[in-house]
Amino acid sequence: MSGHEENEYTDSFVGALELVWGDGFLSPGGKEEIALFLEGLDISGKEVLDVGCGIGGCDVVLARDFGAAHVHGIDIEQPLLQRCVERAEREGLSDRLSYEKVNPGPFPLPDESFDVVFSKDAMIHIEDKHALFADVFRVLRPGGVFLASDWMRRDEEPPGPETQHWLDIVGLTFGMHSPPVYIDALEAAGFVDCSTLDRNEFLIRVLRADYSLITGEGREELIDRTGEEAQHFTDVWLAALRAAEVGELRPGHLRAFKP
Repeated sequence: MSGHEENEYTDSFVGALELVWGDGFLSPGGKEEIALFLEGLDISGKEVLDVGCGIGGCDVVLARDFGAAHVHGIDIEQPLLQRCVERAEREGLSDRLSYEKVNPGPFPLPDESFDVVFSKDAMIHIEDKHALFADVFRVLRPGGVFLASDWMRRDEEPPGPETQHWLDIVGLTFGMHSPPVYIDALEAAGFVDCSTLDRNEFLIRVLRADYSLITGEGREELIDRTGEEAQHFTDVWLAALRAAEVGELRPGHLRAFKP
């Protein structure tokens, strides 16, 4: 969902991510993390848009475990979307999960066409949060809810050395911002009751466990999945851990409502 043209989520990168974060997931927490940011809300019978759907694990959870009537996933990388389609078929959910390749920019979707807009750790790839959230607001029906998590930064100051090192080696196009920027963009779009929940401590725990896995009992599996890139991915995980430990990498949950 960013402005790049080449596919950044290569097969080996996806393989490394699924090794540490589970089948179908390109970010941490799986079903439990989704349950946390759905807490107190009922999406059963709802029409859901998943912005930056990745390889579709979240969509299976939303439909199978939380009762969404239909989930429509959009992403800019066709190989990821092919994995989504295949996953939906394997799970017997092809009638409730659909996918669409989109270009960076406004969604090619009608106004007021979804009850819920969902996104898990994908909006980091989109620099202009104001334009993004205005479009999210547009496609939501009145009374709809925007539920998301994203990789945020502590503030808008230049990154420190640990975070800059992670940004230099991770190999992804990022447009990172701090929680106040997200809130400002949400409110400017017209959302009400906007809130964020900091998940920095959760990320530190996860990344420490990940690093232990890929340098220990999971090392051979990582090598099997990624070949000569195994050490690069190990370095990326350690760099992310250091950026989280110094408090600059601060993922968080977002929740906002359309009146």
